Amino acid sequence: MKNKKNNTALLGVNIILAFLLLITKLHAQESTITNPIGTTSIPDLMGTIIATLLGVVGSLSLVMFIYGGILWIISGGNEDNVKKGKETLKWAVFGIVIVFASYGILNFVIDAIAK
Repeated sequence: MKNKKNNTALLGVNIILAFLLLITKLHAQESTITNPIGTTSIPDLMGTIIATLLGVVGSLSLVMFIYGGILWIISGGNEDNVKKGKETLKWAVFGIVIVFASYGILNFVIDAIAK
């Protein structure tokens, strides 16, 4: 009785393994893997990642620049809100300058490495 249960379980495991092997072989024959990034070299990949991150940071700086301007405009003469708007504008401009400087420096370094 116990031997029959073991044989049944072993048969079930073998059927599952054979099915998985068949699926794996069929999938491997039909599919090809394409490169979603579009680059194969490390400097190009790093340049793409850094440019994307700098784009996101630059966009956030632009949003903060607009936010600071709106704060200043709607302050209604309240000195605290005017000061807060000016500080936001100052730091947003500083952020945008940092992003442009970083982009220029990184382009120079990546071009030097790629050569």
